[in-house]
Amino acid sequence: MEAISLRIVGVCFVVLALYVATESIESLLRHEAPNESLLGIILAAVSLVVMPLLVKAKRKVARGINSGALKADSKQTELCTYLSAILLVGLLLNALFGWWWADPLAALVMVPIIVNEGIEVLRGETCCDDECH
Repeated sequence: MEAISLRIVGVCFVVLALYVATESIESLLRHEAPNESLLGIILAAVSLVVMPLLVKAKRKVARGINSGALKADSKQTELCTYLSAILLVGLLLNALFGWWWADPLAALVMVPIIVNEGIEVLRGETCCDDECH
């Protein structure tokens, strides 16, 4: 069951990367300007605070129950912290300067990070140390 859970997490990363890449490239090619999103900016900023706390808690539980799936999930949550930071930059550049391309470009910056995490999880390269990245 643990191996299946790890595969699901890894596949979700790869599928997410494909989706983000496709949507971002289409937005750039079509010059689709995203709407300014104050709520998106607030949620991304809150995520930068909450996600690291959640990562720490998940890793502690994962160590306690020796769960590779929860270890992988903690990496996914850690990834969400980085993605929230990138998202926040894209949203702020669009909202403050009207740089419509900043949001899809920020999303494209996320793609290699997401793919890398997916491949690591599929290979079973999870970690549970607080220092793990």
